[in-house]
Amino acid sequence: MTVQPIRLFGDPVLRTAAAEVVDFDKELHTLVKDLWDTMESEGGAGLAAPQLGVGLRVFTYHCDSAEGHLVNPTWTALDEEVQDGEEGCLSIPGMYYDCKRHRSVVARGWNMHGEPVEIEGSDMLARCLQHETDHLDGVVFLDRLDAETRKAAMKAIREADWFDGGMPAIKQSPHSLFGGAV
Repeated sequence: MTVQPIRLFGDPVLRTAAAEVVDFDKELHTLVKDLWDTMESEGGAGLAAPQLGVGLRVFTYHCDSAEGHLVNPTWTALDEEVQDGEEGCLSIPGMYYDCKRHRSVVARGWNMHGEPVEIEGSDMLARCLQHETDHLDGVVFLDRLDAETRKAAMKAIREADWFDGGMPAIKQSPHSLFGGAV
């Protein structure tokens, strides 16, 4: 088991868009294993490579009855239905806020062997797939909160024992919720 330290909010790697994976090699297999072991050890529903300080488009997930990993993922909403529910993040420990996400999505990418993967999910799995893909774009779920909730969340973060004081700007996701700016 190779559990790695998780990067916390304020670390610039969490605000940097990850690079596409081009080599499906032993290093990628090791990264997927490290992501999996760390996610399971921390009890997370998902974990993206930037959360381990690796700027590659890879994440693992273990949510509802679905588990696996995606390399170079994309997702598409299956309809316009939205869910509003509690969301948290291993990089923002102990904090949970209501966040709007598409209710049902299909995610496509590859596995660590370069074989195509497609996973369709609703509710919690859809939330997880969107959340982890956001990480690969340098977006954290706080960026999707309404202004009042985001302000309260930022105050709570500044007061958290784990926070070191580096406050990155809020980032705009390329994956809008309603077809326009977030």
